[in-house]
This record gives sequence, C-alpha cells and structure tokens, in this order.
Amino acid sequence: MTSAPARSPRQRKRDTLHRLEHDVDAWVATAAADGGAPHLVPLSFVWDGATFLVATPATSRTGRNLSTTGVTRLGIGPTDDVVMVEGTVTAVPPAELPEEDAEIFAGKTGFDPRLLAAPYLYFRVLPRRIQAWRSADEAGGRELMRDGEWLVGD
Repeated sequence: MTSAPARSPRQRKRDTLHRLEHDVDAWVATAAADGGAPHLVPLSFVWDGATFLVATPATSRTGRNLSTTGVTRLGIGPTDDVVMVEGTVTAVPPAELPEEDAEIFAGKTGFDPRLLAAPYLYFRVLPRRIQAWRSADEAGGRELMRDGEWLVGD
C-alpha cells in the first residue's frame, strides 16, 4: 500500500483542527499521582477551539487521576491519522459549568452527565502539546503545538 505524500505543516494543522471540531471520542490516558499504572479509557469530548471538555464519574479511576494529577494525554482518530494531545486539566463540577457548555456537550456527544444518578465531573483539558501524523513520512514534523502555542500559522 502506498501512502499519500506528507502534508505541509499548515495542511496538517487544518486537518487536525477539523478532526478536533468533528470527532466525538478520544482515548484518555491518566495515571495516579503515586506513579501507579497508566489507565486508558474512551471518553466523548467537545473542542471549543481552545480547550477540550470531557466528563467521567468523579469516583472513577480516571476522575480521581484527573483531579489529583491535573494532567492527561488524549489520542484522537485512527492510528493512521492520529492526533495526540498532552494537556493540563481542571475539574468542573456540573453546577459550575455554564449551562450553554453543558447543552453543547450533551448535544454533540449524545450524553448528558447531569441526568445520571452517579456524581460526574466535567474536566477542561488545556492543550500544552499537540502532535499529528498519518505515516512515517510525517513523523519528523508531527509537533504542531508546544507549551500551549501553535508552531504553525493558519
């Protein structure tokens, strides 16, 4: 199978932003503060152009890890067109999330944590590093954001 030629950095950023705006699910990786084993779960997300919003039960391993460490890594898309995000995390109790954000989350993901009996937390993920690549041809230029700043213009 022949792979497509490597995309320009600008095209890669455009494709990445399209994926963030249109995809719904991500693999969310966390670990306990004491250096415990990594934990990986699929969660739905909403991208608002600056941060990701995810939700999970407050007492789940993911919820506890996110609350305790304040860091995560997200994997979005298939392995042959992946976006990897490293970010810092802020927990947001449902009562503190703006109603508009909760409605957008429920509408896009088809999932409304506010309606569940188990206590959920929302988490805002502020990306600090974003990488994207489709093949080995793109591995060298995969970093699109570093220290929260886009490395590529529009």
